[in-house]
Amino acid sequence: MSNDAPAPEKKGVLTGFKEFLMRGNVVELAVAVVVGAAFSKIVDAVVNGFINPLVGAVGTKDLDKYRSCLKGPCEYSSTGEVVDGIPIHWGPVLSATLTFLITAAVVYFLMILPMNKFKERQQAKAGPVEVPKTEVELLTEIRDVLLAQRAGENGSPEADDGSATAGPDGSVGPQRGSGISTNK
Repeated sequence: MSNDAPAPEKKGVLTGFKEFLMRGNVVELAVAVVVGAAFSKIVDAVVNGFINPLVGAVGTKDLDKYRSCLKGPCEYSSTGEVVDGIPIHWGPVLSATLTFLITAAVVYFLMILPMNKFKERQQAKAGPVEVPKTEVELLTEIRDVLLAQRAGENGSPEADDGSATAGPDGSVGPQRGSGISTNK
């Protein structure tokens, strides 16, 4: 066997890097990171300015101070350090979870949902997309056309010489005699 395929063109490192950066996914990812950073500042402000005071109506205002003792009664020093016991600091976890949920909700309802509706409207304007036919569908159409031509010549879809008759499973039987030749 001969290798007639042309050798791939060598690209410089900077050319490959430029192509990588200019791909749509990389640009979309960069935009998502920037927008996410901006939203995280807004969400942090909402959590610290609105959610924490609501939680503070029940307990302390700062969620970072919410903790429980896992083993034994926890004893604290005057600086707030644990001297005895094993504390579980669940307040920061709750704060981070609230921040994540609010960020995800803002991104979904203000960005993803409107973009999906916009894409749906664009697709509706464009009309239905024609799906290319598979080989089996094309061959079935060819068989049906040939059977219809033979039916027009002989008066019935079944030829007397046993050529190209469709079986019960839709398959075409053996062709003898008047079949189409593909020899050149």
